[in-house]
Amino acid sequence: MDFIHINDMEFYGYHGVLPEETKLGQRFRLTVSLEVDLNRAGQTDELEYTVHYGEVYELCRRIVEGEPRKLIEAVAEDVATNILKSFPLVQSLRVQFMKPDPPIPGHYRSVSVDITRGRCNE
Repeated sequence: MDFIHINDMEFYGYHGVLPEETKLGQRFRLTVSLEVDLNRAGQTDELEYTVHYGEVYELCRRIVEGEPRKLIEAVAEDVATNILKSFPLVQSLRVQFMKPDPPIPGHYRSVSVDITRGRCNE
C-alpha cells in the first residue's frame, strides 16, 4: 500500500489535565500517515484519486486548536475518527500526537501517543 505523510504539523492548543494547561495552552505537534492507494492518482495526475493534504491539515488544525480535551489520547482519537469519516480513500492511518513541553519535572524531549486506526476499527 501507499502512504501520504503530513509531518510535524505544529499547533497551539489548550489540552491537558492541569489547570495551567487549559488556561495558558501549549504547543502540540502532529504527524499523520494516511494509507491510500495512489496508483490511479500517479497514472492520471488527477486530484480526485488522492487525498488533498491541505484539507487534512485544516481538519487537524480545527481539532487541535479546538475544544480542549484532558488527554492527548482523546485528541489523537478525534483526529483519526474525523479523517476516516471525511476522506473515504483513506484505508487506515497512523496518528502521532506529541506534547513537546508537558508540565512535568525531568529531562526528556517530549511525551506522545501513537495510534493506528483503519476502516475495520470503525
